[in-house]
Amino acid sequence: MVLASKLRTQWLRIVVHVGALVPFAWIVWAYWQGLFLVDPIREITTLTGKTAIILLMLSLACTPITTLFGFNQVLRVRRALGVYAFLYVGLHFLTFVGLDYGFDLDLLGEAIFEQRYVVVGFAAGLMLLPLALTSTKGWKRRLGKGWKRLHRLVYLAGILAVVHFLWLVKDIHEPLRYGVVLLVLLVLRIPQVRKAVSNIRHQLKAKQQSYVNALSRR
Repeated sequence: MVLASKLRTQWLRIVVHVGALVPFAWIVWAYWQGLFLVDPIREITTLTGKTAIILLMLSLACTPITTLFGFNQVLRVRRALGVYAFLYVGLHFLTFVGLDYGFDLDLLGEAIFEQRYVVVGFAAGLMLLPLALTSTKGWKRRLGKGWKRLHRLVYLAGILAVVHFLWLVKDIHEPLRYGVVLLVLLVLRIPQVRKAVSNIRHQLKAKQQSYVNALSRR
């Protein structure tokens, strides 16, 4: 009974935690089983990078989803999505630094400063670091109004992540799709747009309720 009640109230958190950990479990299992046949390091780098950007997009989507559908529960998992996104960024970076470059500082210096996609990716990761460290309620209380200003860096980090992906690959269609999604999410965060969408949603809900009430009186 207690388990069923907890599942009803915590199902979204469970979905987020399980969904975020599945890619990591798959990468470990696939590497252990030797399923990465062509270029294991490149494949792991790609998988961790894509997972990071997907989770980052999902964390940015929480507020717009609430605006569009009034589904406030997603706000409870926004922090978890953001932290998982940062963890995959860390794995992405460690794969690049450790497995690909063997922690060779000279080679890393050349890669970071000579390849533009590395520069923007590195910058995006650095921006996410303070956001992950200050994501707790304690830090939110300590920083006060400054917390919101600091965490607006996530928008720029998202843009840089898309640019990093765009400059990295030859086929630009996939990163462009992420770019379109990010653009829509950012537009929906503009106060005027957010207010207009909320008003439309409330009007539609009121009309729907009026229609239901009219049917019930028949």
